[in-house]
Amino acid sequence: MTSSEQIKLLNDNPLNISFHKRISSPIRADSIDILQVNVGKRCNLSCRHCHVEAGPDRPEIMKSEVFDACLGVLRKHPISTIDITGGAPEMNPELPWFIKDAAKLERRLMIRSNLVILLENSYENFIDLYADNRVEIIASLPDYHESRVNRQRGNGIFERILEVIHLLNERGYGKPDSGLVLDLVYNPVGTYLPGSQQALEHEYKTRLKNEHGVVFNTLYCLVNSPVGRYLDYLVRSENFEDYMHALNTSFNPSNIQCLMCRNTLSVGWDGRLYDCDFNQMLDLTVACPSSKHIHEFDFERLSKREIVLGNHCFSCTAGAGSSCQGALEK
Repeated sequence: MTSSEQIKLLNDNPLNISFHKRISSPIRADSIDILQVNVGKRCNLSCRHCHVEAGPDRPEIMKSEVFDACLGVLRKHPISTIDITGGAPEMNPELPWFIKDAAKLERRLMIRSNLVILLENSYENFIDLYADNRVEIIASLPDYHESRVNRQRGNGIFERILEVIHLLNERGYGKPDSGLVLDLVYNPVGTYLPGSQQALEHEYKTRLKNEHGVVFNTLYCLVNSPVGRYLDYLVRSENFEDYMHALNTSFNPSNIQCLMCRNTLSVGWDGRLYDCDFNQMLDLTVACPSSKHIHEFDFERLSKREIVLGNHCFSCTAGAGSSCQGALEK
């Protein structure tokens, strides 16, 4: 489905669910503490739940001038966190120099990796790059059961992820007091909401250490957003209405004040600006007519902008809430 077709499906849902009717007033940004940079949709995997719809044949990739503009914004403004995502970010040939320059800014520098790409000859040197520049690694591991991970991401993926985690542990990642942070991301394989983040983290740490001998720092729980390939899956499996009903009935108004869009700005591969990565996939740019591109960056306007909302936003407010930093209720 195209982004416009996805928006229409979400808006015209037969349950007559409307996110706008569940909130008392428009939601506005409070600040820009996180600049999330999506460096492209190219990926070595084609995961069935990917909201980015990433894959090996996707041509969208960030160019050097957009990377330069992002660095210019970061040098000029006190944005505390640089969050690099994709696709598989490593497949962008401009990424190494960007990481080195971004690390010099001494901000929190994060990369979202599928890990398995680090086993390929062309990309294995990224482990050294990340460690040398103290890059936090955030890796998706949707379950601690091999069969569930492989069902979502492909045969053999679970073992390959564990192989990379072993390599990262050997470099100090995930170890206490090393300063090298390795976080994992859990998102349900099926059509349900995640359980307690604290309880799941304990279960992950126990299972992965006892059964596979690997360690990590923190587990982030994410609710699957009905966007991209995951929305296609919901429709094909005839679970769309049930899932939207579950999100709606789990709406938690206390999460509104903590939504990631209130302190995050998302930069697309072409430099266009979005309130979040999900809006980016739906082609919903920020509601700032004169600041819709990184080359037009206006910190004051963007840090107070009204957030563009839709029915996919139910995924961030459901239950304990969801963000790129995990559950909103800790």
